[in-house]
Amino acid sequence: MRKLCDAFLTKDFLVLDTETTSTSAIDAELVGLSFSVEEHKAFYVPIPAKREEALRIVNLFKPLYEDPKILKVGQNLKYDLEVLRNYDIELKGKMWDTMIAHYLIQPELRHNMDYMAEIYLNYQTIHIDELIGPKGKNQKSMRDLPPSQVYEYACEDADITLQLKNKLEPELKKYDCEQLFYDIEMPLMPVLAEMEMNGVCLDTESLSETSRILTDRMNEIEKRIYELAGESFNIASPKQVGEILFDKLKIVEKAKKTKTGQYVTSEEVLQQLKNKHEIVADILEHRGLKKLIGTYIDALPKLINPRTGHIHTSFNQTITATGRLSSSDPNLQNIPIRGEDGKEIRKAFVPEPGCLFFSADYSQIELRVMAHLSQDENMIRVFTEGKDLHAATAANIYKKPIEEVTRDERTKSKRANFGIIYGITVFGLAERLDIARDEAKMLIDGYFETFPQVRDYMEKSKEVARQQGYVTTLFGRRRYLPDINSQNATVRGFAERNAINAPIQGTAADIIKVAMIRIFNRFKAEGIRSKMILQVHDELNFSVYPEEKELVERIVLEEMQSAFDMKVPLVADSGFGKNWLEAH
Repeated sequence: MRKLCDAFLTKDFLVLDTETTSTSAIDAELVGLSFSVEEHKAFYVPIPAKREEALRIVNLFKPLYEDPKILKVGQNLKYDLEVLRNYDIELKGKMWDTMIAHYLIQPELRHNMDYMAEIYLNYQTIHIDELIGPKGKNQKSMRDLPPSQVYEYACEDADITLQLKNKLEPELKKYDCEQLFYDIEMPLMPVLAEMEMNGVCLDTESLSETSRILTDRMNEIEKRIYELAGESFNIASPKQVGEILFDKLKIVEKAKKTKTGQYVTSEEVLQQLKNKHEIVADILEHRGLKKLIGTYIDALPKLINPRTGHIHTSFNQTITATGRLSSSDPNLQNIPIRGEDGKEIRKAFVPEPGCLFFSADYSQIELRVMAHLSQDENMIRVFTEGKDLHAATAANIYKKPIEEVTRDERTKSKRANFGIIYGITVFGLAERLDIARDEAKMLIDGYFETFPQVRDYMEKSKEVARQQGYVTTLFGRRRYLPDINSQNATVRGFAERNAINAPIQGTAADIIKVAMIRIFNRFKAEGIRSKMILQVHDELNFSVYPEEKELVERIVLEEMQSAFDMKVPLVADSGFGKNWLEAH
């Protein structure tokens, strides 16, 4: 094995893969290591179950993994990086991930190895369930198989990864994705790995208290619903809800039905019927509470890792077509921000013992990107003068001085501002704000009068999409829109809205990624012990040692506000607290 390692140390790159006992990197134990440095040739090293023996073998390869001069190549490298970290190995040097490369080239497609091998290499790989059986309680672990049954699968993984890298490298150049890949996505990957390994602390007592309060409230609402309905029924059953609302209470003349003849009682439909009968608002609130308790309040404590005492989410770089990160197991990016109940969940997220929770988020970043892309002079002026964009818009629409704008007028303008980026219609805005269509039309017309170049930008975006079939962010990230010339108006409309929004949302996503990389590198360079623990769209969260408070705040705000040079300033707001809610 030493000979093998020495031979690899003479190479410029190393393709690596790990076989493990779990898909969760935090808990996975090594079963084997595979390597490749030339196509159609790979090596497999089995790793024994006993930790001391395992460490002895893995340590032989430490100089190789930690050699900064050797390029490390893998498929979903973040996973291998985290698994190796559990064996005291820090993967060093530049990294090249085939999954991320393919995501940049074809964001809408799948990026797993089996699929890419078929598409690019016309090759059928050995599927993992052929070895360990289908998912379920009888599925074996890789540890249960002798090396003689694992090595072909493991070697194939390393070899196919190398073949894919050789196919994808020229494609990155062809699709102008090199800067995105080398300067943003690959440097971001170790940052995300670090955040996943750090994990987040939870105050479980606070959550169980919240659970008790909200369950009591849900039961109260349930009683009220039964009283209003004149009978008890299953509130979780769309069929029964439909029968109560439309057959018994007859809250509308003609109710929407599915093809099978069942009443439609979706969130969207019920929101429209809220003013028809008080039971509707109760049903919506009951649903919301049930989801909150089931998805977060009662579920989060069960996800605490017994070994670390933390929650470890996975940040996914290759899921959304817009370039935003997503998070899973658990999804921490969907925690409701609005409403008092969502706030209760944030209260349970706490820093490491003895630390402060620090939160920094971009102020109106998408609207600032819109100002930059559209070059709208009025919007640029509002931002450069540091005025409140929503109040300034309202002042223009309602024809009054900015200081006389009411809270309600500002809220309506805010909804119009954000809605227009997402291609909202007069009907859609009227519904969302619960106002007459005339007022909604006035808001939208007033918006375009205030910011005339925004409309030009929107038309231009659609035109660019029609001509080339895709739009790009300021960093060159592509969003393909095959339906942009569709004959079907609904399908085409959806593609047109994406043509307007994808460059804005995608640019904002790219900017925060740049900020994350720079903050991470500065923390390292300046020997900071505080840690970045969460990213939620435009917001970054940290666990901060009190003595590093001022320094961390300065670094984070500096890097967030200088991540990209635009026609308008990038502004970040920040705060400290005992928990996420207090800090944000």
